[in-house]
Amino acid sequence: MDSVIMEDLLYLRVAGHYRRAIRSGVLAPGERLPSVRALMRLHQVSLSTALQACRSLEDEGLLEARPRSGYFVLKPRRVALQAVSEPEPGAAAMAPDPAPYSGIHDRVSDFVAKCERYPVVTNLALAFGAPEAYPQEALKNAALRALRRHPEVLVSPVPPQGDPGFRAVLARRAMAAGMSPTADEILVTHGCTEAINLALRAVAQPGDVIAVESPTYFGLLQVIESLGLRTLEIPTSPSRGMSVEALELAFQTHARIKAVVVVPNFQNPLGCVMPDAEKARLVALCEGHQVALVEDDIYGALSDDDLPLKSCKAWDRSGNVIHCGSLHKTLAPGMRVGWMIGGRWQARIRMLKHAQSRPNDALAQIAIAEFMGSSAYDRHLVRLRRQLKAQRERTAEAIAAHFPAGTRLNMPTGGMLLWVEMPGRRSSSEVFNTALQEGIRVAPGMMFSNAGRFDHCLRISCGAPFSERIETALTRLAQIVAAGLD
Repeated sequence: MDSVIMEDLLYLRVAGHYRRAIRSGVLAPGERLPSVRALMRLHQVSLSTALQACRSLEDEGLLEARPRSGYFVLKPRRVALQAVSEPEPGAAAMAPDPAPYSGIHDRVSDFVAKCERYPVVTNLALAFGAPEAYPQEALKNAALRALRRHPEVLVSPVPPQGDPGFRAVLARRAMAAGMSPTADEILVTHGCTEAINLALRAVAQPGDVIAVESPTYFGLLQVIESLGLRTLEIPTSPSRGMSVEALELAFQTHARIKAVVVVPNFQNPLGCVMPDAEKARLVALCEGHQVALVEDDIYGALSDDDLPLKSCKAWDRSGNVIHCGSLHKTLAPGMRVGWMIGGRWQARIRMLKHAQSRPNDALAQIAIAEFMGSSAYDRHLVRLRRQLKAQRERTAEAIAAHFPAGTRLNMPTGGMLLWVEMPGRRSSSEVFNTALQEGIRVAPGMMFSNAGRFDHCLRISCGAPFSERIETALTRLAQIVAAGLD
């Protein structure tokens, strides 16, 4: 093991030691951490390792650095806001919304056109990290090495399912999420959006019904509409994900449901995680009704506690789950590299991929395979998770401090999104329009459902490092929200 890898492992060990001490109360708020030089002696580490451990805990909001005094334990941040409302209990509230989704293209087009009309100063609508959150230099060097080692890559055809080395790395990484695919079962796609397109084209025909979470990502609704399919919205809990009971009711009352699409881990926009027992129930229910389960698991690697979250595919024994993944959130937003495991529809999906877009270029796959196949990828994920957690907490703190009384928000345990519920049924469309004119961009809740029940919500991204500019934007956004209340 080289010295760089060893130092990174040492800093994680030291940081973990003091993280546990702070969270258990052994080190109380206001107490001083041992000096950097004392840490070097206590843990037999270098100066850079000791500093990296302290800075990591500072990024997490556990320590603060005081000039010429050292590092001190911070008081735990407490968000003084209630959680987002759960779906109402009862059979009537459990019933899916029967309205087919229509007009989403017009709504998104209007959103995009308005965003282009006004220059953005602070963008709180992007659902991925800032460029500096990703290993730019390492990926560049991996791409250069790939070109040196494989100079023929730019003039040679790509295997139909993608680069074999990349698929082998993905297969090994999938084990952490409870899956055990072979490399041959993995098909590389142009991001997760193409994967979901292919999955729905494989299992449904125009006019068929697709069950989705409510609220759900508007990009999925665009895909469904573009394929001539209809959407059935299933009530979704901000703490437990899609209601399996409501989905079972939908199977009993809607004959043309051909697929269910879920984001089981850190769902967009709610940020919820389905408990493992609910994932297993969902897989069994869909299998029993012979309805395809399409899972989008692009956020699953972003859990705060570094423990891998299981995918729904982990419980699949019949090939009824189509698993879709991407590196758009975790590693390389600019590369648009995704993949899918097609289950019993694998052959049809391969044919549709060939007809729709042909294989992805190989250079990006070879470069990413080298990085993902090393411990550097694990270290990157640890840093990214810590950074996103700190940014979520700072953003939630600002919302709690500035938004009007009655505001609610979720506090997910991973990912990069906050779902804010405004008081007084405040219109997200009005808030969006006013904020946009002042250079503040947010994602209005009305875009995440056709039912109209989320127009009083906002999705706020925590992908960028928290700064004075972001706090100023959130303060002004809070004023805009408050100005429209009765």
